[in-house]
Amino acid sequence: MRMEMFTSWRTWDEARAGLADAGLDERVVATLERAAEAAARWHGDQRRPTGAPYLEHLLEALEVLVRGAGVTDPDMLAAALLHDVVEDTDATVADVEAVFGEGVAELVDWLTKPPAAGADRQAKRAAKAAYLRRLGDAPERAVLVKLADRVSNVQTLDRMAPDFQRRYYAETVTYILPLAEPHPWFAGWYAAWRDRFAALR
Repeated sequence: MRMEMFTSWRTWDEARAGLADAGLDERVVATLERAAEAAARWHGDQRRPTGAPYLEHLLEALEVLVRGAGVTDPDMLAAALLHDVVEDTDATVADVEAVFGEGVAELVDWLTKPPAAGADRQAKRAAKAAYLRRLGDAPERAVLVKLADRVSNVQTLDRMAPDFQRRYYAETVTYILPLAEPHPWFAGWYAAWRDRFAALR
């Protein structure tokens, strides 16, 4: 199986066209547009490690859920666009809930990595591992958004620094692939991804 890429929704206009093609209700699309605007405002001038605007990552996660996994749940789709705002910006879970409701806020809360107990690299890695293990107890909808988030991050793993590639590959195999196993589309995608990056084993 060939690893499918999800990099065609670079702007909101491209995403909106894709959402319409997927048959999503106009009211849902309007809500997602508000979520994309809120995410862009909260993330501001943040960039991905590749230098691309941060919104591209959020739109990729949305594209994975819609075009790949066939998800239509409005809260999940909004959470895909907002999943990093509490972790990486000044926004709070309460801010998300005030605008997008309790369902979206709960998903974002599950997807937010708690701050590390210390500033050193070892403390940060320990906090991340604890967060990833905790996802095993998360609601299915939160897990699916996380799986889409990681698809966006690992589909272009070869663009990252070599030492990061190996570490992120091992982390994904250890913590993310088990989460994908009960979900056929994600299980298939991650199996193809693992084959694509087999040299990192």
